[in-house]
Amino acid sequence: MSGQPNRAMSAPGLLIETRDLAHYFDVSRPWLARVLDGQPRTLLRAVDGISFEIRRGETLALVGESGCGKSTVARLLVGLYTPTRGMIRFDGIELAGLRARAEIAAVRRRFQMIFQDPYASLNPRWRVKEIIAEPIRAHRLVSGAGPLRARVEALLRQVGLAPADADKYPHEFSGGQRQRISIARALSSNPEFLVCDEPTSALDVSVQAQILNLMKDLQREFGLTYLFISHNLAVVHHIADRVGVMYLGRLAELGSAHEIFIRPQHPYTRMLLDAIPDLEATGERRTPVAGEVPNPLDPPTGCAFHPRCPWATDRCRSERPEPLAAPNATLTACHAVEERRLDRPEGGTP
Repeated sequence: MSGQPNRAMSAPGLLIETRDLAHYFDVSRPWLARVLDGQPRTLLRAVDGISFEIRRGETLALVGESGCGKSTVARLLVGLYTPTRGMIRFDGIELAGLRARAEIAAVRRRFQMIFQDPYASLNPRWRVKEIIAEPIRAHRLVSGAGPLRARVEALLRQVGLAPADADKYPHEFSGGQRQRISIARALSSNPEFLVCDEPTSALDVSVQAQILNLMKDLQREFGLTYLFISHNLAVVHHIADRVGVMYLGRLAELGSAHEIFIRPQHPYTRMLLDAIPDLEATGERRTPVAGEVPNPLDPPTGCAFHPRCPWATDRCRSERPEPLAAPNATLTACHAVEERRLDRPEGGTP
């Protein structure tokens, strides 16, 4: 029936499922130049086959260095990019199978995105009331000027702003207040799932805490589900239930936030955590994050992390690891973890 997408069987409580999700960007030279020089197409594998699940009411955070593919995953989930391969399922509905406009609109209303820069993502020529009302009008959730104004004012109160702010322009607000407006706009269509692409990275530390606390309060009040993208592990520790660590388009480790922060398995996860300043850990031996992220146009063979890993062996250089259950129940894509080599001297062999 039109407007009623077919649902596949999924685990109870599961909202988001991805399987072997990938997205490649074609960064080739112009066709004629390639033909004359005999060069093949050049593909940037921004996301190269990742799988994860998000349960209702949960926050999954994706972390990693710049260029690892976190934001590409966010844009894939909300439909800004089309997957090169793989599957995305929302509440049992496979998004690639949606064809009718009514079906697409019915599903898209249920998830929204909060962007990194709260000023660039707001139309500077619109008043706040127009910015927040746009999704409401687009999805025809409220009719009439009076109810629409009441809905906008209620949303402003929910994010800690005043109803009078509806008549102002974005430039009249601070960075934290603009991000509150972005959150109000995201909530205006009554979504179940929010994709948050580094929503606090452009804010001062004290303001970051306020926005994070607001997001947690809203999650408890409305039962929201979050995908939270960040490179700041301190922020992730504050808000996430589960954490996925990405490296060069793939998931290096995926598990509960407690296990990731207390008993990390993958060498890359350990190095990221060692880079966090900690006064209580003064004097403890740390492994710095060495080297540079490889060129994503020419990724290393085998494990992409092996050029920077002190535990790399010939197997790591030739065979790409697949995610396997580690001793702490996280999924870890690492031969050294699989072979229990990480407790031995660096570079040791089994």
